[in-house]
Amino acid sequence: MQSRPLTIGTRGSPLALAQARQVRDRLRAAHGLAEADIEIAEISTSGDRIWDKSLRDAGGKGLFTKEIEEALLAGGIDLAVHSMKDVPTALPAGLEIACLLAREDVRDAFISEKASHLAALPQGAVIGTASLRRQAQVKFLRPDLEVTMFRGNVQTRLRKLAEGVADATFLALAGLRRLGLEDKATAIVATRDMLPAIAQGAIGIEIRRDDGATAALLAPLNDAETALCVAAERAFLARLDGSCRTPIAGLAELDGESLHFRGQILKSDGSEAHATERTGSASDGESMGRDAAEELLSRAGPDFFKDFF
Repeated sequence: MQSRPLTIGTRGSPLALAQARQVRDRLRAAHGLAEADIEIAEISTSGDRIWDKSLRDAGGKGLFTKEIEEALLAGGIDLAVHSMKDVPTALPAGLEIACLLAREDVRDAFISEKASHLAALPQGAVIGTASLRRQAQVKFLRPDLEVTMFRGNVQTRLRKLAEGVADATFLALAGLRRLGLEDKATAIVATRDMLPAIAQGAIGIEIRRDDGATAALLAPLNDAETALCVAAERAFLARLDGSCRTPIAGLAELDGESLHFRGQILKSDGSEAHATERTGSASDGESMGRDAAEELLSRAGPDFFKDFF
């Protein structure tokens, strides 16, 4: 072990800290490290400090990684733990995602004290969400519903819901499980009804590309199946130039040596949606993701995303 503690950088939200602790505990177990060998550094990001506007208007998903990546490049931390759905497809020069933990459940959870599922909400009910993807999918499925911006961490969103700011919300089931809050879910939404965000449920660990020692420590934690699936999804996203500014969903699933990919793009008001799927060899996942994106771009036309930028 290095002479100083290995430092994990993370956002300071309860979910981000839970994920960082999970990485810490797995590293300790894999290498027999003492508690003092690993420390966690909380880093405030732009996304955490912006509360008065949507992520789309504020600049997109890089808002949740920028300051952490700056600390990584400066040597202030040794590795960064991210929810992979927050990570832009283009990383800063000199950094790489070196490890993906085994993925949690990818599905969304529907949460409401007024209805058992989305279809049961009364006409004109209000959905609270900060996700453009969920907003578009809700409006596609239920054009009669209203959507209001719901920023904040998991606990903040649950509090807003209890206060009546909205009639229902959606949260990633993976996050609820990691926080021990799965019982808050009113219903679990099947992926055939709401395709999840790219890389939803996956925890990624980012390091400096030239840091072979940290890469070696992380190697036992990497889940190959998750890495293959997330690579296919992020290839799809990259070809679409997706960010928090665009409603894009995708999911890759492995079945032995076969990979099944589903992708979807939507207008933010839910007025139009295009979906496709592919099945092929797991080794071809990234090319399948790119090919699926090409098909949707061709079908949707060059102006489909023009309102998002």
